[in-house]
Amino acid sequence: MKRPTIADVARAAGVGVATVDRVLNGRSPVREETSRRVLDAAQQVGFHGTNIIRQRMLADMPSYHLGFVLRKERHDFYQTFAAELQAAAQSVRDRRVQITIQFAKSGEPSELSELLLGMSGKVQAIGATGPDHHDVTAAVGALRAKGIPTFSLLSDFAQGVREAYLGTNNMKVGRTAAWLISKLSPRPGKVVLLLGGHRFHGHALRETGFRAYIREYAPDFEVLDALINLETRRITYELLMNAIARHQDLVGVYCIGGGMEGVIEALQESQSGDRIACLVNELTPESRQALLDRRISGVFQTPLRELCADLILTMTHTIEHGMAESPGQRFVPAHLWVPESL
Repeated sequence: MKRPTIADVARAAGVGVATVDRVLNGRSPVREETSRRVLDAAQQVGFHGTNIIRQRMLADMPSYHLGFVLRKERHDFYQTFAAELQAAAQSVRDRRVQITIQFAKSGEPSELSELLLGMSGKVQAIGATGPDHHDVTAAVGALRAKGIPTFSLLSDFAQGVREAYLGTNNMKVGRTAAWLISKLSPRPGKVVLLLGGHRFHGHALRETGFRAYIREYAPDFEVLDALINLETRRITYELLMNAIARHQDLVGVYCIGGGMEGVIEALQESQSGDRIACLVNELTPESRQALLDRRISGVFQTPLRELCADLILTMTHTIEHGMAESPGQRFVPAHLWVPESL
């Protein structure tokens, strides 16, 4: 076959040969939109200079390095989170975005603080998920003083100091969970809430929303004292098995944070899934199967693709235009999955 020429690229892009020549050789400025059309056309026809065009375009783009701190490196949800961050960064067409992702090994505030401060001088903006604690706030404040904005993800922290929170509206998620359990339960009874810990602001808001709805609209239900599961499978399993044994009138379970694998195991072993309405967070292979098997009633899912795309754009915009005087919040709506919607 004939090797594609500049004329072929120009014809596919709907521009003149001289324009393609300027893009290829950098002879004079060309509008970004036009350069993008030429690059797309070059890829389409298989032009031999496609990589040169791409490199010239990238050389003219602003370049940013963003840092992220996530949790539980081997957990399916955080693996998906990391993959969506990479995809969102690569999809940015008018900037070069490089990202670095680190994973906290624990839920300790001191570790998150160290990881945040360790990115100082290496990245231009940081996004992280973790506990709310004065050590974390101090680290975020130190980064802000150096001109590095920090974004809290999923669960808010360092309010008033961090640049913005991006995630679901946790108060609404909690109220929705309470509404669902009150409607799914065949009769009023006791409900148990499982929290990762009191330091997670998002967990606290979900608990507050849950209790507020029950108090206002379903007072016949009794919400027990929240159980702290440290977001671990084994502790969650033991706590729920004990609650099932102690409370014969237990009708609802809401696992507010992590540890849902222990909930699923306990409901399966106790064969209580048919009489206890159960809600968990994040659609993973295990929660998906449990939902299909009707061992749990519903799953709240964070729309990570939409969140990551918005996050990358927000971070680069902040780098270019400066930090806001009034830190804000950007909510993404939680998705709700039930057995019939899979």
